[in-house]
Amino acid sequence: MTLLYTEVEEELRAAVRALLADTCPPSAVLDRASRAAESGPPYDAELWKALARDIGVAGLLVPEELGGAGASAREAAVVLEELGRAAAPVPYLSSAVLATQALLTAGGQVAGELLGRLAEGETTAALAVSFAASPYAPPAPVATLGEDGTVSGTVTGVIGAEAADVLLVPVRLPHGVGLCAVEASPAAPGAAEGAVRVTTVTSLDLTRPIATVEFASAPARVVAEADGLELPWVWEALARGAGLLASEQLGVAEWCLTTTVAYVKERKQFARPVGSFQAIKHRLADLWLEVVGARAAARNAAARLAEAPAAGPLGDEAAVAVAVAQAHCGPVAVHAAEECVQLHGGIGMTWEHPAHLYLKRAKADQIALGTPGDHREALAGPADLPAPV
Repeated sequence: MTLLYTEVEEELRAAVRALLADTCPPSAVLDRASRAAESGPPYDAELWKALARDIGVAGLLVPEELGGAGASAREAAVVLEELGRAAAPVPYLSSAVLATQALLTAGGQVAGELLGRLAEGETTAALAVSFAASPYAPPAPVATLGEDGTVSGTVTGVIGAEAADVLLVPVRLPHGVGLCAVEASPAAPGAAEGAVRVTTVTSLDLTRPIATVEFASAPARVVAEADGLELPWVWEALARGAGLLASEQLGVAEWCLTTTVAYVKERKQFARPVGSFQAIKHRLADLWLEVVGARAAARNAAARLAEAPAAGPLGDEAAVAVAVAQAHCGPVAVHAAEECVQLHGGIGMTWEHPAHLYLKRAKADQIALGTPGDHREALAGPADLPAPV
């Protein structure tokens, strides 16, 4: 196994970065986030279409026989790095990672049909589970599948629901649990007005809103069923999503470091660049070391996930790599964003500079899909070390 980027990965990075540079500069993200309160969620539909269809990122994890690229977690991690670097307001994590992984784990005819639609880039999906849910304690289903084939219930803290055409809902069944697919569009066949209501709530991250989703006798198709109370599709999606989220956190940290270094080279005090002061050099050198460590952890998690079967159990080595990556990359991204705000001085504290978007994205990601503390506790057993007190 190598943690270095392959030629294919570098080509994918170049394509995504070029598109984001042209259509999603920080100023555009900031403007869209500022107008979100008046004009609705900040998702950039045109950017998502270009990423999903023209570059094909929506189907990276979908097998070739279902119309996808048949790529691995390594390629998905590269895309997330670039999206994190741009704080791009697109539903890639919610649709192409979390929802796609849940469908891959579920398998079956309905899952295959939905994966084909996702791979085409014309359909977007969301896993109706709280973004704050931990993979080590998956939430119990709060929705119920009725005898008439409809779903009722309320799920809070869902990401990507505003942009989703299909919602994947964990449900209670008379004999166990299941995963259902609910068409979110009011124009969907058999859908009744008000059957699915998505309400965006105030969230810390202006570029990735969360929502409360209410199902009121919404027509649904059963994707998978299981006896007992365990939700294997949700657990796999959360665990693998946490491992790939580390790459987004890496992208956030890299942007903050690069932008801050460029700024302190230009900003002058006492007729000298601020970056020439020893105290500033030491802070940025320490931050660079942290980011290098985060890159190694994130790449290792992506590589281990790529080795694991796409629809099978994660495995101990991959689970350890995911926990290490999340325990390390979350705090590093937050620290990098904090340093970015502070070392930019007065401009860094203003709404007009995009630094606050990255700080909010870093902090929101840190508490998503398991906190660093959750992941450190999960490492105690496999690493044969005492758990944190």
